[in-house]
Amino acid sequence: MKKRSVTLNGHRTSILLEPEFWDAIERAARTRAVSLSRLIAEIDAGRVKNESAEGLASALRVFALKESSGARGEAD
Repeated sequence: MKKRSVTLNGHRTSILLEPEFWDAIERAARTRAVSLSRLIAEIDAGRVKNESAEGLASALRVFALKESSGARGEAD
């Protein structure tokens, strides 16, 4: 497990994910030419907008799996 801290809506938060998920999310950020923090903020905003009950770490894992499978995860 690997812990990262990011700022979302002006607040620092820590996220704990397996390295493989971080790798997929970092690749997606590079592909989209955005920072890792910005991509995570977009995923978080989509989660909140959809009133999803899943936590941020779960949303990031789902996003990473969709990206890896070619289903192109939605960041927003």
